[in-house]
Amino acid sequence: MSESRTQAPVLAIDGPGGAGKGTISRLVAERLGWHLLDSGALYRLTALAAGKHGVSLEDEARLAEVARGLDVVFVAEADSTRVLLEGDDATTTIRTEQVGDAASRVAALPAVREALLSRQRDFRKPPGLVADGRDMGTVVFIDAPLKIFLTASAEERAHRRQRQLREAGVDASLSSLLKEIQARDARDMQRSVAPLKPADDAITLDTTRLTIPEVVDRLTELLTQRGLLPDA
Repeated sequence: MSESRTQAPVLAIDGPGGAGKGTISRLVAERLGWHLLDSGALYRLTALAAGKHGVSLEDEARLAEVARGLDVVFVAEADSTRVLLEGDDATTTIRTEQVGDAASRVAALPAVREALLSRQRDFRKPPGLVADGRDMGTVVFIDAPLKIFLTASAEERAHRRQRQLREAGVDASLSSLLKEIQARDARDMQRSVAPLKPADDAITLDTTRLTIPEVVDRLTELLTQRGLLPDA
C-alpha cells in the first residue's frame, strides 16, 4: 500500500440515490481543498461506455473489460465537475434515469466491482479524500476515519430528482420517479456483492429536513471533532 493511502484521511459518504451525496461531497471537498471521488460516476460511465460499444449489460466479463479500460477525465469547474468519456462530454448523459438504472445493474456484478476497486483507491491522496458512493465505507475504504451514511425518505428523493429534471427542462412524473428510486434501492440493498448498507461504524444522517449548508457544516464539525481538521 502506498504511503499516500496510509496517511491521507478519507471521509466516506455512502447512501441511496437522491440523498444529496454528490452535491454535499463536492461542497465539502471544495471547502477543505480535498480530492473528490464520485464512485457512482465510474459505474455510470461503465454502463454508458458499454452501450456505446454494444456490450450487453448481462455480459459480466466484457463489462469488466470496459471498466478496466475506461477513458475518463474529470474536469473540476466552479459549481460542478465536467466528465469526459473518450473525449466526449458525458456530464449530463450519465445523470439520466436510464443510465442510472443501467449503472445499478452493472454495479451488482462482482467482476465489474473488482475491476474498479483499485482505480477508486488510487484517488486517496493528501491532503485528503471525500469519497461518495454506496460502498465507500464498507468495502473501498474500510479504514476511513469518518464514515457517513446519508439518507432521506424515498418521497423526498423523488421530489428532489423531479426538481433537478425540471431545472434541466425535462418533465418527469413524480410517481414514476418514486417507483424507479424504490426499485433501485431494493436492487442495491439486495445485491450479493457490497450491498448498500451503513458501515458498522458509520454515522447515519437523515437529510430529509436539512438544507445542504446544514449538512456540509455538520460534516465539517465531525471531521474537526475526529481531529482530521485543525480547529477553527
